[in-house]
Amino acid sequence: MQITDIKIRKIITEGRLRAIISITIDNMLAIHDIKVVQGDERLFVAMPSRKDENGIFRDVVHPISLEARAAVEGEILEAYKNHLYNLEIENGEAAV
Repeated sequence: MQITDIKIRKIITEGRLRAIISITIDNMLAIHDIKVVQGDERLFVAMPSRKDENGIFRDVVHPISLEARAAVEGEILEAYKNHLYNLEIENGEAAV
């Protein structure tokens, strides 16, 4: 499995939600509504979810191993941080 494209759909500056992301896997499968969230200690990735009849959020799609989760989260967070850096450069805010 290879992530072949990552699109930063929306950047959010208020609250804990930081971004909405879409990824493409192997140029064949798109996953939308992945969230980058600011946790108490670090950024993390929340997979798309829906609320069930009991009000509990359940992932619609998710990695099934720790290794797969780490790989997906790592690539998404790297793309998010690169996107923020590029925005800073465009706005003339990056440190020299």
